Amino acid sequence: MIRTIKILSVVIAVVFVSAYCTDENQRRHPRVTRQMLMNVNKKLVDKDAAKIKKYADSLGLSMQTTKTGLWYMIKKEGEGEKAKKGRVVTLEYKVSLLDGTECYNSENDGLKVFEVGHGGVESGLEEGVLMLNKGAEAVFILPPYLAHGLLGDENKIPARSSIVYEVKVLSIE
Repeated sequence: MIRTIKILSVVIAVVFVSAYCTDENQRRHPRVTRQMLMNVNKKLVDKDAAKIKKYADSLGLSMQTTKTGLWYMIKKEGEGEKAKKGRVVTLEYKVSLLDGTECYNSENDGLKVFEVGHGGVESGLEEGVLMLNKGAEAVFILPPYLAHGLLGDENKIPARSSIVYEVKVLSIE
C-alpha cells in the first residue's frame, strides 16, 4: 500500500511538472542561453576592469595587463632566474581591496609559501609570480575571476572582489 502511494505521488508530481512546462510558460520565462551568460560575464569583466583602471589611475600606478586580465606593475627587478612551475616561492605580501581595506599580510599571517602551478593560491597570483625573480617587488591587481570569484574567500574578501597584491619575492627554490 505504501509503495503504491509513493508511486502515485511520483506520477502526480510528473503530471504537475509537465503541465507547468508548457509553451506558454516558456514564453513568460525564457531559457537562459549560453550567449546570454557570456554577455552578462563580459559586462561584469568590463565593469571590473573599469573599477581597476579608476583605482590605478587614482594612485598614479602605471599598470600593464596580461591577456588573462591580470593588472601588474613591477616596482623592482630581482636577480637570477624567474619563477617557474614546480618551484617553491616564498613571498612577503599584503592583500587589500580596491577601497583600501587590508585583508591579509605576511607580517600578521606569515609568509606565503607555495609551489607554482599546483594551486592553493589565487590563479592571478600564480600568473604574476611567473614574471618575477628573487628580490623582485610588484603590485598585482586581480579581478574577481583571477582571485576568489563569486563567493570571495568566505572570510575577509567579499564576493566578487578585485584584490590588490603587493609582493616581494624572498626566495625561489
